[in-house]
Formats: sequence, structure tokens, C-alpha cells
Amino acid sequence: MVDLSPIYAEIVMVAFAVAIPAIYFGTKSDKVVSAVSLVGIAASIALVLLFWFDGAQPVTLEGGLLRMDAFSAIFKLVFLSVAFYVVLASSRYVQGERHVAEYYTLIMMATVGMMVVASSLDLITLFIGIELASLSSYALVGFRKKDKKGAEAATKYFVIGAISSAIALYGISLLYGLAGSTLFTDIGTAVGGMKSMDPVIYLALGLLIAGFGFKVAIVPFHMWAPDVYEGAPTTITSLLAASSKKMGFVALFKIFLIGLIAIRVEWQFVVAIIAVATMTLGNLIAIPQTNIKRMLAYSSIAQAGYILIALPIGTDYALAGGIFHIITHAFMKGGAFIIVATLSTVAVGETLSDYKGLAKRSPLMAFSMMLLLFSLAGIPPLAGFASKFVLFSSAIDVSIAPADNWIVWLAIAGVLNSALSLYYYVRVIKYMYVEKGPTERLKLPKAMVAAVLITVIATTVIGLYPGPVISACQEAARAFFT
Repeated sequence: MVDLSPIYAEIVMVAFAVAIPAIYFGTKSDKVVSAVSLVGIAASIALVLLFWFDGAQPVTLEGGLLRMDAFSAIFKLVFLSVAFYVVLASSRYVQGERHVAEYYTLIMMATVGMMVVASSLDLITLFIGIELASLSSYALVGFRKKDKKGAEAATKYFVIGAISSAIALYGISLLYGLAGSTLFTDIGTAVGGMKSMDPVIYLALGLLIAGFGFKVAIVPFHMWAPDVYEGAPTTITSLLAASSKKMGFVALFKIFLIGLIAIRVEWQFVVAIIAVATMTLGNLIAIPQTNIKRMLAYSSIAQAGYILIALPIGTDYALAGGIFHIITHAFMKGGAFIIVATLSTVAVGETLSDYKGLAKRSPLMAFSMMLLLFSLAGIPPLAGFASKFVLFSSAIDVSIAPADNWIVWLAIAGVLNSALSLYYYVRVIKYMYVEKGPTERLKLPKAMVAAVLITVIATTVIGLYPGPVISACQEAARAFFT
């Protein structure tokens, strides 16, 4: 009898995703399929939490391709939490649209793909999970077919996503040719046992950095993100920024910190340069943006640079910091985009000037946006400060060793860029609280307000009480390296 416990949550999600179109066909009710989607996601969250509180002992699926452990569990919770508040907000955002059932099914299938990546032990299952999430995301970006921006964004996303997948797959094939296996541990053993560096490994490294660099939008593979984020339905932009990009980081962690850790000296400095370039360029280009979705998109690129510094550092503590910042970013950035989506339902535009006087029109949305933006900038005592503190301090911790003195500059670059980002975040707050605009109060959809409150509460509570989350991240990091 095959033990399916490592994929119980995925099975539940797939079952609900398959059932949703049939339920919609029978009821023709947007609210019913939205509620069913929420039930399915909540059930999956409950299964992962049950595993966690039962001790989070690693369980490997027969065949050795997927494993449920503390690392995969914490990422599954991130992906499912994002899916939950996105679906909750979508219950009003896409109300009355055609193909609503397919919309919720695609969100759930995209989440399943991300969960498979979190559990994967080899390159094939990792790639399958990425493609399942990517194909679903392409369709979601172009959900509103009559929207020209959405159609353009979906086309760009599909073309660039297909190219990046092909590049990554070529790199994967080279690794397989060198190691004779697709398992991360076998690749690590084979690469570590090389008496001399095969030139092919450098080509594989370059292809993997490029292929997965597109997935997480790091410089110079970031060009697609602002256009796609702006053109996609804003709830889907939230899913991409808060969840899909994090899947790419899981893939990078597994390939570089398990499969290629033995040759870390060969790629460490290159990845560090890319991390600094990503955070700096993202913040600099965000400054002149007048469209808030594009501004948040470039901010998201900068945040990817912060997370990326966990790779060249490569310690348990650094990985825990990277995981912690992924968790906080999932709520901070996802919540900011949900606020934009919420305001768009009452005809508030997406430019900065549209946010003039928002504090009088909707005090709750203005305060929520201010709190989330301050958290993204790393202002205490919010979640972003706590996660950046752990992540940047891991660089300082490693730099004590003479051979790694240069790594301290990753922390310095992170702090300086966080200060730089405060400029354009504060500008949004100035428009909301200082600039004069319309004064009529906005009546906002309750479901979308609830989704915003989930992200705001999570950001505040994690910031005030980071201890339990840091402990969970450290446990996940230990599980990753064992």
C-alpha cells in the first residue's frame, strides 16, 4: 500500500479544482464556487498544519521523488495562504465575469504546482511543478480576454516563460548528463566528486541562473515583470508577486544549495553581484514610476534581490532568513496589490494621483497601505524589519571569517537599498495623507476588505512576535540540509 501522506494536501486541492467547474455548471453561482474554493484551500492548510504540529517528521513518497518535511510544509503554508486571500478577494473582484469556475480552478492548480516544487527531491518533479504553476498563471494573466493590456501581458508572459523554461530545461539536461541522475543529492555527490571542473558545468550554471532568473525576475532577467504585473487582473498580480516568484526561489535553493553546493566557490560571487544589482536597479527604477502597480512591480524585483543574498551566504541561518523574508513578503506585497484591486472595484485608478486624499475617502485602506509599505521598507516593529534583520545579519555573521569578509557588503547593500526604497514608499503615503483629493467616502466590498485585513494582521503580528516564525524557519532550514 503506497503511503500518500506526503501529498494529501495536493490531492485535496486537485479534487476541489476538478470539482469546481461541475459545481458551477450545476449552480451557476459565483459565490458558491468561491466558497468551495476557500473550503478546499482551508482543508489543505489544515492538513499541512496537522503534519507540522504532529512533529513534522520527514515522509518520502514511494519512489523518492517527493518529500514532506518542515521545509516543504512551511512553503506549502505560504502558497496556500496566498491562494486563500487571493480567492477571498476574487469572490468580488471577478464577480459576474465569464469563466469564473475556470478562474478558481486555475488558481488552485497553480498552487498545486508550487506545492509540488516545495516537496520535490529531483529535477524532473521540480520542473513539472514549475510548468503546472506557469501554464495556469499564463491563462490567469489573460483571464480578461477583451482587455488589451491583459492580452499583451499574457502574451509576453507566455513567450518569456516558455523561453526561460527551455533554457532551464537545457541546464537540467546538462546536469543529468554530468551526474547520471536527476536527484538533487546524487547531483551534489557527483559534482563534489569531480577531480577537475568540467567546462560543461559552467554552461549548466549559466543556463540555470538565466532560466530560473526569469522565474524570479532578477536582473538582467526582470524585463517582463512590470508589464505583466500591470496588465494582469490585480488579484492575479498579487498571486504572481506573493506566491509564484517564491516558487522560483524554492527551485534556486534546491538546485544551488543541494545540487551545486560543492562548487559554491564557482558561483558564489556571481550570484552575489546579481543580488546587489537586482535590489539596486529595482529600487532606482521604482522611484520615477507613476503607476502604482508598476512601482510595486519594481519594488518586488528589489525584494527578490534581498532574498537572493541567502544563496551566496549558504548557511542554515541565511536560508532561515531567506525563508522568513519570503513569508513576510508574501503578506506585505500580496496585501498591497489586493488593496489596489479593492480600490479599483470602486473606480479608483492605478496612478499615484488617483490616491490623493485616500485617507479621507477610506481611512482603513490608506492605513493598511501605509503599514504594508512601511513594512516593505523595513520599518520596525513590522514584519519586514524582522525578516530583513535576520537575513542581513546572516551576511554579517558569515563575514567574520577572513575568507568571507566581502560578504558583509551584501548586508550593507541591503540596508542602503532599504533606505532608498523608503523614498518612493513615503511618496505614496504623502499622496494618501497630505495631498488633497475627492472627499466622498468609498464603500468597499467586504470580502476584499477581509482579504486586506488578513495580510495586515499577519504583517503586524509577525513583526511584533517574530520568535515563533523565526523558530519555524530555522527548523525548515535544518530539514532542508538533512
